[in-house]
Amino acid sequence: MQVAVWDTYVRRRDGSVMHFDIIVPSEMRNAETIYNFGKEYLASKAEVAEGISSNECVFCHIEKATEEMMDSIRARGYYIVELNNC
Repeated sequence: MQVAVWDTYVRRRDGSVMHFDIIVPSEMRNAETIYNFGKEYLASKAEVAEGISSNECVFCHIEKATEEMMDSIRARGYYIVELNNC
């Protein structure tokens, strides 16, 4: 399975910047849906979900999904790769 990687940066309440990737099926093109996945993830982290838009979240590239990614996409529609300050 091919997946799209959306590179995302969101400012935390403490001023630091969270960096994470939102992984979705490669055919998914609706940016609002992808932003909502990011907001859902932020809610699970007790972070303010303000400001996820094309300024904070952009398509980056296509890659081959791992089994863990595919399991999460089947269950929730997306997978998150935590990179910095998550």
